[in-house]
Amino acid sequence: MLYKKYFFAAAMAAIIALPALSQTKKPVAAKPAGKVIFFDDFSGNKLDRSKWTPIVTGFHVNDELQAYVDSANVISFVNGAAAEGARNGALVLSPRYSPGFRTFDGQTFDFISGRLTTINKFDFTYGTAEARIKLVAADGLWPAWWMLGYPNWPAGGETDIMEFIGEADWVSAAVHGPGYSGETPFVNRLYLNKNNDATKWHTYAVDWTPESFVFKYDGVPMFRVTKTMAQHYGKWVFTDKQYLILNFAVGGIYPFKINGLKKPYYGLSEKALNLIKNQKAKMLVDWVRVTKKG
Repeated sequence: MLYKKYFFAAAMAAIIALPALSQTKKPVAAKPAGKVIFFDDFSGNKLDRSKWTPIVTGFHVNDELQAYVDSANVISFVNGAAAEGARNGALVLSPRYSPGFRTFDGQTFDFISGRLTTINKFDFTYGTAEARIKLVAADGLWPAWWMLGYPNWPAGGETDIMEFIGEADWVSAAVHGPGYSGETPFVNRLYLNKNNDATKWHTYAVDWTPESFVFKYDGVPMFRVTKTMAQHYGKWVFTDKQYLILNFAVGGIYPFKINGLKKPYYGLSEKALNLIKNQKAKMLVDWVRVTKKG
């Protein structure tokens, strides 16, 4: 999810369709290969603020429709049957319809939502970042699992481990940096089998080394971006720390460039709007883990 991006159709033209993931049995978190340096399985009933900071909207990007708030209305936790298969409970990010909501900087939005970041609390250089996530499908819902570098975008780099704009049959990964942001050539979709689509649990991961990113969905490599590839366009900036982000955007430029919807809202379908109004639009996160080798 680009921090200050304009996502054009040309970027999508560079997408390479890879074979769909096959249906598997109920996923179980694999034993990590390396030292675990960050882990949260959201087993409590409140946010661990030693790890995560909820963002309150003070910036507005991508023509998105939501304002981010620090509220249990949009950042919550479920257990038992409500966790839908997350053994120890799950984090839920869920946009809400809130017409006329005004932000502290005086802007007005019809939706509120949640965005969590580990900025200045946890960051790392090289390793594997992964999360087990379950999504709800409807055109214009835009949840994401990603990383950003310091101090600003795109100079600090961006790693989109998983983006979803509401079409159940695919999810995408991307890399952005100076000279390869916005209409970046480094974007890839993975198409999913109908009986194992994005509304089912999947583990979305990236292996980050000094020379490359390898994105893996359910342990299967789906995309690779190397230092050499990036240097055709600009500087490889992925040599310093990045922090983690989970968020749920609504509408905006990326969904619009795919679905072309202008009504009922920019990039947002009637189905998605109704899901939000009925409090059924959500991203469930079973766990987040970062490991380092050696």
